[in-house]
Amino acid sequence: MRFFLITLIIGFSFLSFGQDGNNVLIVTNDGMKNIPAYIRESTIYFSLKDFADALAINYYYNEDAQKIEIKSDRYSLKASARNPFFVLTDRSTTTQSVIQLPTSTYLISNKVFVPLKYSLNSLSIAYGKDLSFEAPNKIVIGKVKDESITTETAGNFNINGIVLNEKANGTLIRIKSNKRIPSYHSAFKNNVLILTFRKVNVDAEKVRFIGEEGVVKKIEAKNVGSDAVFEITVSKEYTTNEVINIDKSNDLQITIHNKLFKKSETTNRLKDKWEFDVIVIDAGHGGKDAGAIGVNGAKEKDVNLAIALKLGKLIEENMKDVKVVYTRKTDTFIDLYKRGKIANENNGKLFISIHCNSTPKKPTDANGFEVYLLRPGKTKEAIAIAEFENSVIQYEENPNRYEKLTDENFILVSMAHSSYMKYSEKFAEYLHKEFDKHPDLNSRGVKQAGFYVLVGASMPSVLIESGFLSNSKDAKHLSTASGQQKFAEFVFNSIKKYRESYELEMQSE
Repeated sequence: MRFFLITLIIGFSFLSFGQDGNNVLIVTNDGMKNIPAYIRESTIYFSLKDFADALAINYYYNEDAQKIEIKSDRYSLKASARNPFFVLTDRSTTTQSVIQLPTSTYLISNKVFVPLKYSLNSLSIAYGKDLSFEAPNKIVIGKVKDESITTETAGNFNINGIVLNEKANGTLIRIKSNKRIPSYHSAFKNNVLILTFRKVNVDAEKVRFIGEEGVVKKIEAKNVGSDAVFEITVSKEYTTNEVINIDKSNDLQITIHNKLFKKSETTNRLKDKWEFDVIVIDAGHGGKDAGAIGVNGAKEKDVNLAIALKLGKLIEENMKDVKVVYTRKTDTFIDLYKRGKIANENNGKLFISIHCNSTPKKPTDANGFEVYLLRPGKTKEAIAIAEFENSVIQYEENPNRYEKLTDENFILVSMAHSSYMKYSEKFAEYLHKEFDKHPDLNSRGVKQAGFYVLVGASMPSVLIESGFLSNSKDAKHLSTASGQQKFAEFVFNSIKKYRESYELEMQSE
Protein backbone atom coordinates (compact mmCIF):
# COMPACT_ATOMS: atom_id res chain seq x y z
CA MET A 1 0.00 0.00 0.00
CA ARG A 2 1.39 3.37 -1.05
CA PHE A 3 1.36 6.29 1.40
CA PHE A 4 1.99 9.91 0.51
CA LEU A 5 1.08 13.42 1.59
CA ILE A 6 -0.35 16.17 -0.55
CA THR A 7 -0.65 19.70 0.74
CA LEU A 8 -2.73 22.35 -1.03
CA ILE A 9 -1.64 25.91 -0.30
CA ILE A 10 -3.88 28.78 -1.27
CA GLY A 11 -2.28 31.95 -2.63
CA PHE A 12 -4.38 35.00 -1.83
CA SER A 13 -3.26 37.43 -4.51
CA PHE A 14 -6.75 38.82 -4.98
CA LEU A 15 -9.81 38.70 -2.74
CA SER A 16 -12.48 39.27 -5.37
CA PHE A 17 -14.22 36.34 -6.96
CA GLY A 18 -13.46 35.63 -10.58
CA GLN A 19 -10.10 37.35 -10.90
CA ASP A 20 -6.82 35.73 -11.85
CA GLY A 21 -4.07 35.38 -9.29
CA ASN A 22 -5.47 32.89 -6.76
CA ASN A 23 -4.21 29.35 -6.98
CA VAL A 24 -4.00 26.06 -5.16
CA LEU A 25 -0.54 24.56 -4.90
CA ILE A 26 -0.61 20.77 -4.86
CA VAL A 27 2.49 19.22 -3.33
CA THR A 28 3.07 15.49 -3.95
CA ASN A 29 5.95 13.07 -3.81
CA ASP A 30 6.41 13.71 -7.51
CA GLY A 31 6.63 17.51 -7.26
CA MET A 32 4.34 20.53 -7.16
CA LYS A 33 1.53 21.72 -9.42
CA ASN A 34 -0.62 24.87 -9.38
CA ILE A 35 -4.32 24.79 -10.17
CA PRO A 36 -6.67 27.80 -10.40
CA ALA A 37 -8.63 28.87 -7.34
CA TYR A 38 -11.14 31.65 -6.74
CA ILE A 39 -12.34 33.23 -3.54
CA ARG A 40 -15.86 34.41 -2.92
CA GLU A 41 -16.92 35.71 0.50
CA SER A 42 -14.03 33.86 2.16
CA THR A 43 -14.97 30.57 0.50
CA ILE A 44 -12.31 28.97 -1.71
CA TYR A 45 -13.42 27.38 -4.98
CA PHE A 46 -11.18 25.26 -7.20
CA SER A 47 -11.44 23.56 -10.59
CA LEU A 48 -12.35 19.87 -10.44
CA LYS A 49 -10.83 19.31 -13.88
CA ASP A 50 -7.46 20.77 -12.83
CA PHE A 51 -7.63 18.89 -9.53
CA ALA A 52 -8.12 15.61 -11.42
CA ASP A 53 -5.36 16.45 -13.87
CA ALA A 54 -2.90 17.28 -11.09
CA LEU A 55 -3.51 13.96 -9.30
CA ALA A 56 -3.89 11.86 -12.47
CA ILE A 57 -7.52 10.99 -11.61
CA ASN A 58 -9.66 9.72 -14.48
CA TYR A 59 -12.47 12.07 -15.45
CA TYR A 60 -14.95 12.92 -18.19
CA TYR A 61 -15.94 16.52 -18.91
CA ASN A 62 -18.91 17.52 -21.06
CA GLU A 63 -18.36 21.17 -21.94
CA ASP A 64 -21.79 21.57 -23.59
CA ALA A 65 -23.64 20.19 -20.55
CA GLN A 66 -21.15 21.86 -18.17
CA LYS A 67 -20.78 18.66 -16.18
CA ILE A 68 -17.74 16.76 -14.96
CA GLU A 69 -17.43 13.21 -13.62
CA ILE A 70 -14.31 12.03 -11.82
CA LYS A 71 -13.76 8.29 -11.47
CA SER A 72 -11.82 5.94 -9.23
CA ASP A 73 -11.83 2.17 -9.25
CA ARG A 74 -14.90 2.05 -7.03
CA TYR A 75 -16.64 5.45 -7.10
CA SER A 76 -17.63 8.18 -9.51
CA LEU A 77 -18.55 11.75 -8.57
CA LYS A 78 -20.60 13.99 -10.86
CA ALA A 79 -20.79 17.78 -10.51
CA SER A 80 -22.61 20.34 -12.65
CA ALA A 81 -21.98 24.05 -13.00
CA ARG A 82 -24.29 26.40 -11.08
CA ASN A 83 -25.72 23.48 -9.13
CA PRO A 84 -25.49 22.80 -5.37
CA PHE A 85 -25.59 19.00 -5.71
CA PHE A 86 -23.06 16.18 -6.19
CA VAL A 87 -24.08 12.70 -7.35
CA LEU A 88 -21.87 10.01 -5.82
CA THR A 89 -22.12 6.52 -7.31
CA ASP A 90 -20.73 3.30 -5.86
CA ARG A 91 -19.77 1.58 -9.10
CA SER A 92 -19.57 -1.84 -7.46
CA THR A 93 -23.22 -1.75 -6.41
CA THR A 94 -24.54 1.02 -8.74
CA THR A 95 -26.09 2.74 -5.71
CA GLN A 96 -26.25 6.51 -5.84
CA SER A 97 -26.49 9.24 -3.25
CA VAL A 98 -27.14 12.93 -3.78
CA ILE A 99 -25.10 15.36 -1.66
CA GLN A 100 -26.38 18.91 -1.23
CA LEU A 101 -23.74 21.60 -0.78
CA PRO A 102 -24.53 24.74 1.24
CA THR A 103 -23.45 26.82 -1.76
CA SER A 104 -23.59 26.35 -5.51
CA THR A 105 -20.80 25.42 -7.89
CA TYR A 106 -19.64 27.90 -10.54
CA LEU A 107 -18.61 27.88 -14.21
CA ILE A 108 -15.43 29.89 -14.76
CA SER A 109 -13.42 29.74 -17.99
CA ASN A 110 -15.51 26.72 -19.05
CA LYS A 111 -14.51 24.78 -15.93
CA VAL A 112 -16.64 23.64 -12.98
CA PHE A 113 -15.42 25.16 -9.71
CA VAL A 114 -16.52 23.62 -6.42
CA PRO A 115 -16.36 24.97 -2.84
CA LEU A 116 -13.24 23.48 -1.29
CA LYS A 117 -14.18 22.81 2.30
CA TYR A 118 -17.71 21.61 1.49
CA SER A 119 -16.48 19.18 -1.17
CA LEU A 120 -13.75 17.37 0.75
CA ASN A 121 -15.86 14.57 2.20
CA SER A 122 -17.37 13.60 -1.16
CA LEU A 123 -14.02 13.91 -2.93
CA SER A 124 -12.38 11.78 -0.24
CA ILE A 125 -14.81 8.95 -0.90
CA ALA A 126 -14.57 9.27 -4.67
CA TYR A 127 -10.77 9.52 -4.66
CA GLY A 128 -10.25 6.77 -2.10
CA LYS A 129 -7.99 8.73 0.25
CA ASP A 130 -8.73 10.79 3.34
CA LEU A 131 -8.85 14.54 2.75
CA SER A 132 -8.84 16.84 5.78
CA PHE A 133 -8.89 20.62 5.77
CA GLU A 134 -6.45 22.47 7.97
CA ALA A 135 -7.44 26.14 8.22
CA PRO A 136 -6.75 28.49 6.75
CA ASN A 137 -5.15 27.09 3.63
CA LYS A 138 -4.22 23.42 3.66
CA ILE A 139 -5.70 20.13 2.64
CA VAL A 140 -3.98 16.97 3.78
CA ILE A 141 -4.51 13.79 1.80
CA GLY A 142 -3.84 10.65 3.80
CA LYS A 143 -3.48 6.95 3.18
CA VAL A 144 -5.40 4.80 0.76
CA LYS A 145 -8.74 3.70 2.19
CA ASP A 146 -9.17 -0.07 2.51
CA GLU A 147 -12.89 -0.75 2.77
CA SER A 148 -12.70 -4.51 2.25
CA ILE A 149 -11.54 -5.44 5.77
CA THR A 150 -14.17 -5.63 8.49
CA THR A 151 -12.97 -5.52 12.10
CA GLU A 152 -14.58 -5.08 15.47
CA THR A 153 -12.84 -2.49 17.63
CA ALA A 154 -12.47 -3.78 21.17
CA GLY A 155 -13.62 -1.66 24.09
CA ASN A 156 -14.28 2.06 24.44
CA PHE A 157 -16.78 2.29 21.61
CA ASN A 158 -17.70 5.78 20.39
CA ILE A 159 -21.25 4.85 19.36
CA ASN A 160 -22.87 2.87 22.15
CA GLY A 161 -26.62 3.15 21.73
CA ILE A 162 -29.61 4.42 19.78
CA VAL A 163 -33.01 5.87 20.65
CA LEU A 164 -35.95 5.45 18.25
CA ASN A 165 -39.00 7.67 18.22
CA GLU A 166 -41.82 6.63 15.85
CA LYS A 167 -43.91 9.40 14.26
CA ALA A 168 -46.92 9.21 11.97
CA ASN A 169 -44.82 10.41 9.03
CA GLY A 170 -41.52 8.69 9.81
CA THR A 171 -38.98 7.72 12.45
CA LEU A 172 -36.38 9.63 14.44
CA ILE A 173 -33.18 7.77 15.29
CA ARG A 174 -30.77 9.34 17.74
CA ILE A 175 -27.23 7.95 17.54
CA LYS A 176 -25.56 8.15 20.96
CA SER A 177 -21.86 8.97 20.63
CA ASN A 178 -19.10 10.07 23.00
CA LYS A 179 -17.13 11.57 20.09
CA ARG A 180 -18.04 14.22 17.54
CA ILE A 181 -18.70 12.49 14.21
CA PRO A 182 -17.02 14.65 11.55
CA SER A 183 -18.73 13.36 8.40
CA TYR A 184 -20.78 10.57 6.86
CA HIS A 185 -21.66 8.96 3.55
CA SER A 186 -25.00 7.44 2.58
CA ALA A 187 -26.22 5.00 -0.07
CA PHE A 188 -29.56 3.29 -0.67
CA LYS A 189 -30.35 0.01 -2.45
CA ASN A 190 -32.94 -2.76 -2.14
CA ASN A 191 -34.69 -1.09 0.81
CA VAL A 192 -31.46 -0.79 2.80
CA LEU A 193 -30.07 2.61 3.78
CA ILE A 194 -26.32 2.37 4.37
CA LEU A 195 -24.79 5.14 6.48
CA THR A 196 -21.02 5.25 6.93
CA PHE A 197 -19.89 7.39 9.87
CA ARG A 198 -16.24 8.26 9.50
CA LYS A 199 -13.51 7.89 12.13
CA VAL A 200 -15.72 6.44 14.87
CA ASN A 201 -16.45 2.88 16.03
CA VAL A 202 -19.70 1.29 17.16
CA ASP A 203 -20.82 -1.27 19.71
CA ALA A 204 -22.80 -3.40 17.26
CA GLU A 205 -24.78 -5.27 19.92
CA LYS A 206 -26.10 -2.11 21.55
CA VAL A 207 -27.47 -0.61 18.34
CA ARG A 208 -29.06 -3.74 16.88
CA PHE A 209 -32.82 -3.26 16.37
CA ILE A 210 -35.69 -5.37 14.98
CA GLY A 211 -39.01 -3.60 14.43
CA GLU A 212 -42.48 -4.70 13.36
CA GLU A 213 -44.32 -1.45 12.79
CA GLY A 214 -43.09 1.79 11.32
CA VAL A 215 -40.81 2.57 8.38
CA VAL A 216 -37.65 1.19 10.10
CA LYS A 217 -37.63 -2.62 10.10
CA LYS A 218 -34.09 -3.47 11.15
CA ILE A 219 -30.84 -1.77 12.19
CA GLU A 220 -27.47 -3.51 12.13
CA ALA A 221 -23.98 -2.03 12.47
CA LYS A 222 -20.35 -3.02 12.07
CA ASN A 223 -16.90 -1.48 12.13
CA VAL A 224 -15.16 -1.22 8.76
CA GLY A 225 -11.59 -0.05 9.16
CA SER A 226 -11.77 3.22 11.07
CA ASP A 227 -15.44 3.81 10.20
CA ALA A 228 -18.80 2.68 11.61
CA VAL A 229 -21.30 1.38 9.05
CA PHE A 230 -25.04 1.29 9.79
CA GLU A 231 -27.40 -0.79 7.64
CA ILE A 232 -30.99 0.35 8.15
CA THR A 233 -33.64 -1.80 6.48
CA VAL A 234 -36.76 0.24 5.72
CA SER A 235 -40.24 -0.41 4.39
CA LYS A 236 -41.45 0.53 0.91
CA GLU A 237 -42.93 3.70 2.38
CA TYR A 238 -39.43 5.18 2.80
CA THR A 239 -38.70 8.35 0.80
CA THR A 240 -35.73 10.35 2.13
CA ASN A 241 -33.41 10.71 5.10
CA GLU A 242 -31.41 13.43 6.84
CA VAL A 243 -28.48 13.26 9.23
CA ILE A 244 -27.47 16.23 11.38
CA ASN A 245 -25.20 16.87 14.33
CA ILE A 246 -27.23 17.77 17.41
CA ASP A 247 -26.24 21.12 18.83
CA LYS A 248 -24.12 21.01 22.02
CA SER A 249 -23.86 17.23 21.78
CA ASN A 250 -21.81 14.51 20.10
CA ASP A 251 -25.01 12.72 19.12
CA LEU A 252 -26.48 12.52 15.62
CA GLN A 253 -30.13 12.65 14.65
CA ILE A 254 -31.33 10.63 11.65
CA THR A 255 -34.78 11.35 10.22
CA ILE A 256 -36.39 8.62 8.12
CA HIS A 257 -39.30 10.03 6.12
CA ASN A 258 -42.45 8.32 4.83
CA LYS A 259 -44.18 8.83 1.50
CA LEU A 260 -46.70 11.63 1.11
CA PHE A 261 -49.33 9.46 -0.56
CA LYS A 262 -50.23 5.80 -0.20
CA LYS A 263 -51.97 3.84 -2.92
CA SER A 264 -55.35 3.38 -1.32
CA GLU A 265 -58.98 4.27 -1.66
CA THR A 266 -58.26 7.65 -0.08
CA THR A 267 -55.83 8.70 -2.81
CA ASN A 268 -58.45 10.36 -5.03
CA ARG A 269 -59.76 12.34 -2.07
CA LEU A 270 -56.20 13.43 -1.28
CA LYS A 271 -55.70 14.52 -4.89
CA ASP A 272 -58.75 16.77 -4.64
CA LYS A 273 -57.31 18.25 -1.47
CA TRP A 274 -53.97 18.89 -3.22
CA GLU A 275 -55.35 20.67 -6.29
CA PHE A 276 -53.02 23.60 -7.01
CA ASP A 277 -55.48 26.41 -6.40
CA VAL A 278 -54.07 28.67 -3.62
CA ILE A 279 -50.71 30.46 -3.38
CA VAL A 280 -49.81 32.32 -0.20
CA ILE A 281 -47.41 35.25 -0.52
CA ASP A 282 -45.75 36.49 2.63
CA ALA A 283 -44.07 39.90 2.56
CA GLY A 284 -41.50 39.69 5.36
CA HIS A 285 -41.40 42.22 8.23
CA GLY A 286 -43.78 45.23 8.21
CA GLY A 287 -45.11 47.98 10.43
CA LYS A 288 -42.90 48.57 13.48
CA ASP A 289 -40.46 45.96 12.11
CA ALA A 290 -38.52 47.61 9.28
CA GLY A 291 -36.22 44.65 8.69
CA ALA A 292 -32.84 45.40 7.11
CA ILE A 293 -31.96 48.96 6.13
CA GLY A 294 -30.17 49.41 2.82
CA VAL A 295 -27.03 51.43 2.14
CA ASN A 296 -29.34 53.76 0.20
CA GLY A 297 -31.81 54.01 3.08
CA ALA A 298 -34.30 51.54 1.60
CA LYS A 299 -36.33 49.57 4.15
CA GLU A 300 -36.64 45.83 3.69
CA LYS A 301 -40.32 45.84 4.69
CA ASP A 302 -41.15 48.20 1.79
CA VAL A 303 -39.18 46.23 -0.80
CA ASN A 304 -40.73 42.94 0.34
CA LEU A 305 -44.26 44.32 0.11
CA ALA A 306 -43.70 45.86 -3.32
CA ILE A 307 -42.40 42.56 -4.70
CA ALA A 308 -45.21 40.57 -3.06
CA LEU A 309 -47.91 42.76 -4.61
CA LYS A 310 -46.29 42.61 -8.05
CA LEU A 311 -45.96 38.83 -7.84
CA GLY A 312 -49.57 38.49 -6.73
CA LYS A 313 -50.75 40.61 -9.67
CA LEU A 314 -48.84 38.40 -12.14
CA ILE A 315 -50.51 35.30 -10.70
CA GLU A 316 -53.97 36.87 -10.66
CA GLU A 317 -53.65 38.01 -14.28
CA ASN A 318 -52.14 34.82 -15.69
CA MET A 319 -53.52 32.04 -13.46
CA LYS A 320 -57.21 32.82 -13.24
CA ASP A 321 -57.95 29.55 -11.45
CA VAL A 322 -55.46 30.23 -8.64
CA LYS A 323 -56.36 32.28 -5.59
CA VAL A 324 -53.69 34.59 -4.18
CA VAL A 325 -53.61 35.06 -0.40
CA TYR A 326 -51.40 37.77 1.13
CA THR A 327 -50.26 37.64 4.74
CA ARG A 328 -50.20 41.44 4.49
CA LYS A 329 -51.05 43.94 1.72
CA THR A 330 -50.17 47.07 3.68
CA ASP A 331 -47.42 48.31 5.99
CA THR A 332 -48.59 46.33 9.02
CA PHE A 333 -46.82 44.03 11.49
CA ILE A 334 -47.95 40.39 11.50
CA ASP A 335 -46.68 37.87 14.07
CA LEU A 336 -44.63 35.08 12.51
CA TYR A 337 -46.92 32.30 13.73
CA LYS A 338 -49.96 34.12 12.30
CA ARG A 339 -48.46 34.07 8.81
CA GLY A 340 -48.45 30.28 8.76
CA LYS A 341 -51.92 30.28 10.31
CA ILE A 342 -53.22 32.47 7.48
CA ALA A 343 -51.70 30.06 4.95
CA ASN A 344 -53.25 26.99 6.58
CA GLU A 345 -56.69 28.52 7.04
CA ASN A 346 -56.79 29.29 3.31
CA ASN A 347 -55.67 25.77 2.33
CA GLY A 348 -52.55 27.09 0.65
CA LYS A 349 -50.70 24.79 -1.77
CA LEU A 350 -47.52 26.88 -1.87
CA PHE A 351 -46.11 29.35 0.68
CA ILE A 352 -43.57 31.95 -0.49
CA SER A 353 -41.97 34.23 2.10
CA ILE A 354 -40.14 37.20 0.51
CA HIS A 355 -37.20 38.91 2.23
CA CYS A 356 -34.04 40.91 1.55
CA ASN A 357 -30.59 39.93 2.75
CA SER A 358 -28.00 42.09 4.49
CA THR A 359 -24.62 41.86 6.20
CA PRO A 360 -23.44 43.55 9.40
CA LYS A 361 -20.71 45.35 7.47
CA LYS A 362 -21.95 47.94 4.96
CA PRO A 363 -21.32 48.33 2.11
CA THR A 364 -20.51 44.75 1.12
CA ASP A 365 -19.52 42.87 -2.01
CA ALA A 366 -21.99 40.08 -1.17
CA ASN A 367 -24.83 40.11 -3.65
CA GLY A 368 -27.51 37.99 -5.27
CA PHE A 369 -30.46 35.73 -4.56
CA GLU A 370 -30.79 32.88 -2.05
CA VAL A 371 -33.53 30.29 -1.57
CA TYR A 372 -34.04 28.63 1.83
CA LEU A 373 -35.79 25.45 2.93
CA LEU A 374 -36.94 24.70 6.46
CA ARG A 375 -34.24 22.57 8.07
CA PRO A 376 -31.71 23.24 10.81
CA GLY A 377 -28.98 25.45 9.34
CA LYS A 378 -25.71 23.75 8.42
CA THR A 379 -23.52 26.80 7.86
CA LYS A 380 -22.71 29.80 10.05
CA GLU A 381 -24.01 32.12 7.34
CA ALA A 382 -27.37 30.33 7.12
CA ILE A 383 -27.74 30.25 10.89
CA ALA A 384 -26.92 33.98 11.14
CA ILE A 385 -29.52 34.84 8.49
CA ALA A 386 -32.16 32.76 10.27
CA GLU A 387 -31.33 34.41 13.59
CA PHE A 388 -31.81 37.85 12.02
CA GLU A 389 -35.12 36.93 10.39
CA ASN A 390 -36.32 35.23 13.59
CA SER A 391 -35.36 38.26 15.70
CA VAL A 392 -38.62 39.96 14.70
CA ILE A 393 -40.32 38.03 17.51
CA GLN A 394 -39.09 40.78 19.83
CA TYR A 395 -41.94 42.89 18.44
CA GLU A 396 -44.59 40.28 19.23
CA GLU A 397 -46.78 40.30 22.31
CA ASN A 398 -45.74 36.76 23.30
CA PRO A 399 -42.25 35.96 22.00
CA ASN A 400 -41.95 33.10 24.52
CA ARG A 401 -44.11 30.93 22.26
CA TYR A 402 -40.95 30.18 20.21
CA GLU A 403 -38.58 29.36 23.07
CA LYS A 404 -38.94 25.58 22.61
CA LEU A 405 -37.83 25.71 18.98
CA THR A 406 -34.27 24.64 19.71
CA ASP A 407 -32.04 23.09 17.04
CA GLU A 408 -33.05 19.63 18.16
CA ASN A 409 -36.75 20.47 18.11
CA PHE A 410 -36.35 21.83 14.61
CA ILE A 411 -35.67 18.24 13.62
CA LEU A 412 -39.18 17.41 14.78
CA VAL A 413 -40.50 20.39 12.85
CA SER A 414 -38.69 19.10 9.77
CA MET A 415 -40.38 15.74 10.31
CA ALA A 416 -43.75 17.48 10.28
CA HIS A 417 -42.78 19.02 6.94
CA SER A 418 -41.42 15.81 5.43
CA SER A 419 -44.62 15.28 3.44
CA TYR A 420 -43.99 18.52 1.61
CA MET A 421 -40.19 18.64 1.53
CA LYS A 422 -39.64 17.08 -1.88
CA TYR A 423 -42.08 19.62 -3.35
CA SER A 424 -40.37 22.47 -1.52
CA GLU A 425 -37.04 21.24 -2.88
CA LYS A 426 -38.39 21.03 -6.41
CA PHE A 427 -39.80 24.56 -6.31
CA ALA A 428 -36.55 25.84 -4.78
CA GLU A 429 -34.57 24.31 -7.65
CA TYR A 430 -36.84 25.98 -10.22
CA LEU A 431 -36.24 29.30 -8.44
CA HIS A 432 -32.47 28.76 -8.44
CA LYS A 433 -32.47 28.01 -12.18
CA GLU A 434 -34.59 31.08 -12.97
CA PHE A 435 -32.50 33.39 -10.79
CA ASP A 436 -29.39 32.09 -12.51
CA LYS A 437 -30.64 33.78 -15.71
CA HIS A 438 -30.48 37.26 -14.16
CA PRO A 439 -28.03 39.43 -16.15
CA ASP A 440 -26.59 41.27 -13.13
CA LEU A 441 -27.23 39.40 -9.87
CA ASN A 442 -25.91 35.97 -8.88
CA SER A 443 -27.98 33.03 -7.75
CA ARG A 444 -26.31 31.83 -4.57
CA GLY A 445 -28.11 28.49 -4.58
CA VAL A 446 -30.55 26.55 -2.40
CA LYS A 447 -29.76 26.46 1.32
CA GLN A 448 -31.43 25.47 4.56
CA ALA A 449 -32.05 27.15 7.89
CA GLY A 450 -34.54 27.25 10.76
CA PHE A 451 -36.92 30.09 9.90
CA TYR A 452 -39.82 30.44 12.33
CA VAL A 453 -42.07 31.89 9.60
CA LEU A 454 -41.92 28.58 7.69
CA VAL A 455 -42.67 26.44 10.75
CA GLY A 456 -46.42 26.99 10.80
CA ALA A 457 -47.15 26.57 7.09
CA SER A 458 -48.34 23.01 6.43
CA MET A 459 -47.57 23.02 2.70
CA PRO A 460 -44.56 23.27 0.38
CA SER A 461 -42.72 26.40 1.56
CA VAL A 462 -39.66 28.47 0.72
CA LEU A 463 -38.09 31.67 1.96
CA ILE A 464 -36.43 33.85 -0.69
CA GLU A 465 -33.76 36.48 -0.06
CA SER A 466 -34.15 38.77 -3.09
CA GLY A 467 -30.77 40.47 -2.75
CA PHE A 468 -28.43 42.27 -0.35
CA LEU A 469 -29.55 45.71 0.80
CA SER A 470 -26.02 46.07 2.19
CA ASN A 471 -24.74 45.91 -1.40
CA SER A 472 -25.01 49.21 -3.27
CA LYS A 473 -25.91 47.61 -6.60
CA ASP A 474 -28.49 45.23 -5.13
CA ALA A 475 -30.05 47.96 -3.00
CA LYS A 476 -30.40 50.30 -5.98
CA HIS A 477 -31.88 47.53 -8.13
CA LEU A 478 -34.39 46.38 -5.50
CA SER A 479 -35.48 49.95 -4.75
CA THR A 480 -36.78 50.48 -8.29
CA ALA A 481 -40.16 49.37 -9.60
CA SER A 482 -38.46 47.74 -12.60
CA GLY A 483 -36.08 45.76 -10.38
CA GLN A 484 -38.95 44.59 -8.17
CA GLN A 485 -41.00 43.64 -11.24
CA LYS A 486 -38.09 41.69 -12.70
CA PHE A 487 -37.69 39.71 -9.50
CA ALA A 488 -41.44 39.01 -9.36
CA GLU A 489 -41.31 37.72 -12.94
CA PHE A 490 -38.50 35.29 -12.09
CA VAL A 491 -40.57 33.91 -9.20
CA PHE A 492 -43.70 33.71 -11.35
CA ASN A 493 -41.87 31.78 -14.09
CA SER A 494 -40.69 29.33 -11.41
CA ILE A 495 -44.27 28.92 -10.16
CA LYS A 496 -45.47 28.07 -13.68
CA LYS A 497 -42.83 25.37 -14.13
CA TYR A 498 -43.40 24.02 -10.63
CA ARG A 499 -47.16 23.84 -11.17
CA GLU A 500 -46.73 21.83 -14.37
CA SER A 501 -44.49 19.24 -12.70
CA TYR A 502 -46.64 19.20 -9.55
CA GLU A 503 -49.87 18.48 -11.44
CA LEU A 504 -48.19 15.79 -13.56
CA GLU A 505 -47.03 14.06 -10.39
CA MET A 506 -50.48 14.28 -8.83
CA GLN A 507 -51.95 12.62 -11.93
CA SER A 508 -49.48 9.76 -11.67
CA GLU A 509 -50.19 9.05 -7.98
